[in-house]
Amino acid sequence: MSLSGTDSGETLDVTVRKVVDPARPADYFKPSAGQHYVSVQFRLKNTGTAVYKDSPSNGATVIDKAGQRFTATIANTTAGPEFPGSVTIRPGKSALGFITFEVADGSRVVTVQFAMNSGFSDDVGEWTVP
Repeated sequence: MSLSGTDSGETLDVTVRKVVDPARPADYFKPSAGQHYVSVQFRLKNTGTAVYKDSPSNGATVIDKAGQRFTATIANTTAGPEFPGSVTIRPGKSALGFITFEVADGSRVVTVQFAMNSGFSDDVGEWTVP
């Protein structure tokens, strides 16, 4: 899905590659009581003319079947490599990484959303989770 940012030349092709629910914690990370991790793998390809420099996790949200929204958390899971805090992608290049969310037990994620510029762009991509 092609998304544009708030500044001229900011364009990404964003793909949700995989949703791991539940995602097992790695290392020393552990979800809060009554919560579990969900990890979403994104592929970000810079199709614009400007360098993309942002924190992808700030612009990502998951929504459960009840309509509750969950923002990203700082945690590593066994699903795969997480995006670092900040990502720089030059035009024509791409990056692949997971973003992890802490979701209430019993919740089932049905929608993934992503917006550029730490979520401040009005162009929001949305994917349905089967």
